[in-house]
Amino acid sequence: MTAPARPPAFGLQPSGADGALTQADLDTLSHLLRAGMGANSLRALRSDLDYLEAWSRACTGAALAWPPERDTILRFIAHHLWDPAQRRRAADHGMPARVDAALRAGGHLRAPGPHAPATVRRRLSSWRSLCKWRAAGDPFGDPVVRRTLAAAVRAADRPRQRKSERVVDGALMGRLMEHLSPLCAPTPFARRDLERDRLAALRDRAMLAIAFASGGRRRSEISDLMVSALEDQPPVPDAAGGADLPSLALHLGRTKTTDADEGAVAHVTGAPVRFLRAWRAAARIAEGPVFRRIDRWGNVSGNGIGAQGLNAVLKARLAQIGEDPARFSAHGLRAGYITEALNRGLGVHEIMGQTQHRSVKTAMGYAAAQDGRVGRAARLME
Repeated sequence: MTAPARPPAFGLQPSGADGALTQADLDTLSHLLRAGMGANSLRALRSDLDYLEAWSRACTGAALAWPPERDTILRFIAHHLWDPAQRRRAADHGMPARVDAALRAGGHLRAPGPHAPATVRRRLSSWRSLCKWRAAGDPFGDPVVRRTLAAAVRAADRPRQRKSERVVDGALMGRLMEHLSPLCAPTPFARRDLERDRLAALRDRAMLAIAFASGGRRRSEISDLMVSALEDQPPVPDAAGGADLPSLALHLGRTKTTDADEGAVAHVTGAPVRFLRAWRAAARIAEGPVFRRIDRWGNVSGNGIGAQGLNAVLKARLAQIGEDPARFSAHGLRAGYITEALNRGLGVHEIMGQTQHRSVKTAMGYAAAQDGRVGRAARLME
């Protein structure tokens, strides 16, 4: 069966000049472009391209042009960042009804109202990247486009939604560990259901602890973690005078903000390392994915837990300790780590070294909302 052709925007274009790239060269380079992006980024780019194509056909009856005209970009902004109050006064304000109906009929548009500014920015960024890859020019840098987008975003009466309503801070992690640890004890009877529950508890305790302690790692970084990326480190002396603490280096490879050749590493010391070793010993994992699926009979799969595994586990375990899982997502681990680190007096750059953030503004943004509500600056009248 012939493999379906890739969307042309993802491939390089032949130049037609002497010594031009062969088709094999083009295929190789296109593959490297896709692989170098990471699965999540590529998935988002494909989704954005699908939407842009659908919008173009609904709006103009034709496929996207490469590059688009400036007016096409401005029209996209007008169709997606409109003012609901003005729409009530002028029915033709914003996205035309026929375009809206076509997008909804195709399943590309679901929620009512204008798009979130972050979504529009991301789709325009994807559109711009695709133009650059096709060497099709860059109309997105046009001053009129930039000023219009900035003004439309400022005018948008839609606050940015947090990816996790609540953070998973140190106190909440402590409650999760206290809940899971008794479930990790050996089962007194040879009951398959009890052993399955024990294995799941061992895995979940290790996964949540490693995800948090290594800087609030992203879901894909945990689901894709391989045994080959783990490197034992010399034990660390216990400041309290107890036994030395086990230590581990996680070689992260390519992440959202780093390339594989940058050698990004997160170090974890103490209890999370012990939890990880207990899980690997019980599941007999010597190679391959670190965190794996467990079937209903207690069999540990050879495959990883999957991209949604961390999120599902976190929500399920939070529900077991009486928390509302709808208020949390795995992203709360990242925000919680930064919040906890700041509360313990760690410096910004030390925190960023663990989380792999490159922007102080981005890193501090995770904790700003949480700290702003309870901090001293909000209570000067107290």
